[in-house]
Amino acid sequence: MSKLPDFFSVRELRYGRDPYLDAWLLHFMTENNIEPNVNPAENAQQEQLRFMVDLDDDQVFVPCSDEMFENLLHTRLSTTLRDEYREKWRLLVHLVRINIKDRYTRRKIFGLSRHKVAQVLHAPFLIPSRFLKQLLTIFMAMSGVHDPQRTEKRLANKRAQDFMTRPAMNQCLYACPDSTLGCSSIQNLRWELDLLELARLCRLSLRSTIWENQAAVWDNPAFFDEICTPWPEFAEVMTRVMGPGSGQKSLKILFLPASSGEIIFDLRFIHVLIRLGHKVILAMKEGFCLDNPVIWDVEHDSALGSALGEARFIENSRMSKNDLLRAQRENPLIVISDGTRERLNLWRTSVTFARSWKEADLVIAKGFANHRRLVKNSHLFTRDILCLYRDLEGNDKVRFKEKSPRVTKITESQVVAQADSIIARMRSARTMGNQVMFYSAIIGSIPGQTKVALRVVNTFVSHLRAKHANLMIINPAEHFMEGMDGDDLMYMWERVQRSGFIDVWRFQTVGDIETSFELMGEPVPAEWHGKDATFSTGCTKEMNIALDMQGKHPEMQIIGPEPKRFFRRMEYGVGKYFDARIPDKGRGL
Repeated sequence: MSKLPDFFSVRELRYGRDPYLDAWLLHFMTENNIEPNVNPAENAQQEQLRFMVDLDDDQVFVPCSDEMFENLLHTRLSTTLRDEYREKWRLLVHLVRINIKDRYTRRKIFGLSRHKVAQVLHAPFLIPSRFLKQLLTIFMAMSGVHDPQRTEKRLANKRAQDFMTRPAMNQCLYACPDSTLGCSSIQNLRWELDLLELARLCRLSLRSTIWENQAAVWDNPAFFDEICTPWPEFAEVMTRVMGPGSGQKSLKILFLPASSGEIIFDLRFIHVLIRLGHKVILAMKEGFCLDNPVIWDVEHDSALGSALGEARFIENSRMSKNDLLRAQRENPLIVISDGTRERLNLWRTSVTFARSWKEADLVIAKGFANHRRLVKNSHLFTRDILCLYRDLEGNDKVRFKEKSPRVTKITESQVVAQADSIIARMRSARTMGNQVMFYSAIIGSIPGQTKVALRVVNTFVSHLRAKHANLMIINPAEHFMEGMDGDDLMYMWERVQRSGFIDVWRFQTVGDIETSFELMGEPVPAEWHGKDATFSTGCTKEMNIALDMQGKHPEMQIIGPEPKRFFRRMEYGVGKYFDARIPDKGRGL
């Protein structure tokens, strides 16, 4: 095999610079089944991934640490990699022996799994967590057991809850510190007290002995002294992120839990955050993934159900930005699935999870595995990340990774302000006796033609303005903030469109496009032949809104193609300026 170039971090990996590296990377992505072009139904497209990771067009993202990828890149069975694979095999053996009584089925599972093990040991190519998912899929498919650790997880949560209700818990959590807290102001003193509670709850959540070996901690003074020990690193990071001087009044937080048992303390931690004015989305697993909390666990686990309280569960895996923000405004705690049954893999997460990440101000990730995926991976992410975990030596750790400096977070308030300024102009035009027209047109529905589309729309709107007196025309191409993507624009325009100030809603026709190219002195390019607003998913959603608004305001006129011609395009490409393709139902492979 030709020598692959050296690299120092996964951030340096690019397509198009070395043909042998390109071939290896494509082989790696397809073998791990994380290549979106090969399996678009399972894997996120690049635009959705960019909700979470700051990526250039030619950049490669791999869901593992730099150290792990370096081992895989050289296809060598290092001690670390061999130990990882062996650990996954031992986990499978443990599950099979506990859950499968039938000897024939056990042998069949072990036989097939040994072939998989031999394959990865011969050619160590699979990310260990992807290998584990393969083994677990084999186990569940052949055994019919969909959550073999349900009883263990329920017991862990029950023990954590029992510990939390003991008098010693309150003594530990609310004991006054030995040192006198500095009191420069009541606000700072209040924060210091909240900080103590958060630190102690976090430390309790990282002590698995609470639910694995209760006798070792219950009524153990040394254990409580350890929990109450000052944690200056935690205090420094939390104060910087959300303290009185941070300028953050209310954060939107995406919380990634690590394990059952631990989540009972996590939820107490989350309720403190909510009391401080923050909104939280808790992302659990979609299906069995060892001891990770699953979104459906609450149906079988009274301890978890009690800890979650009045949290709102969202089952929609493709929630729109509008619906997500509405749910957050109405509920301080939302529970979603990340869409996977494996260790955090951003290629496989759901649209709802990706949008939750994008709308968050902070991601709090619990556990050593999340630390490896998010902090030990040199890629920069679109949101600040706070990892809380216990290292291999048993030390409590807090690591903060700032979002990429290249990323501009467009907040809901910014989008609303932009929309409201347009609405104010529409209201003013109405007051002056003018009519308001909204022009819906293809902007990015043809890949690679966005700049041409802007020229087409701007040329035609200028033509309309010259022809019509006393008419204010809202041209979406003229309103754009740096950093906005397709989701932000759709959210902004829906607010404008539902304002009730539109008199005429015009949808782009084939004739409009032909007129534009004629005015520009150019022939109509092949990519634009026969195109009109019905070709755009964005315009299709706008036609739905237009019909809804016409029902409320019958005097509003809709001009353009017949509405029924729009409704073949109902899925908007997530985060894109162009559309998802219309499924070709007549063809199959």
